[in-house]
Amino acid sequence: MYTKIFRAVIIGAPGSGKGTISDRIVKTFGFLHISSGDILRQNIIKNTDLGKKAQQYIASGQLVPDDIMTKTMIARITEVGNKSYILDGFPRNSAQADILAAREQIDAVINLDIPHDVIIERVKHRWIHAPSGRVYNIGFNDPKVAGKDDITGEPLTQREDDKPEVVSKRLQLYDELMGPVLAWYAERGLVTSFKGRETKEIWPRVERFLKDKVNMG
Repeated sequence: MYTKIFRAVIIGAPGSGKGTISDRIVKTFGFLHISSGDILRQNIIKNTDLGKKAQQYIASGQLVPDDIMTKTMIARITEVGNKSYILDGFPRNSAQADILAAREQIDAVINLDIPHDVIIERVKHRWIHAPSGRVYNIGFNDPKVAGKDDITGEPLTQREDDKPEVVSKRLQLYDELMGPVLAWYAERGLVTSFKGRETKEIWPRVERFLKDKVNMG
């Protein structure tokens, strides 16, 4: 559909709607979505050496070390070759941004700027049916019977890390981690921020921005 090779980084806090926006970019523009989280999960499921290492860190609540993530993501980017993509979850510090810049020309950084209180409110209303992974959002995608799974009738639970105090801490850590990355890209004039409270108001602007960018040149 679009012939110009285009490479972007998407940045957004957990719960910002980054997954939904990324899916829409893939569907609309045919870009590949290269997600560090997905790559780690696939390796953990397949029980590869990387998966085993990653699992040890994740199980103890630590971030997977930079050198492992950098090697993994650069290998995947090399594999992708001459195709348009969006990078998600990488780079996560300026050292990784330097390594990436030495290999690839990044055309744009899409920053999803959602107020923290909106994310906390959104996640607070998220309930799951743990055995199946089905997710319900109160006020948006309610279960037919309050507190019960639609299919099995079993009780719904809230993930420990979806509780407001945990989410708030996670958002604070995210800001500390990603602030320097955004600053690194902003210095190079690559960041476009999309402010909003809901994905449906942000997506049309992201779509228009990418259409303009991809059609240039």
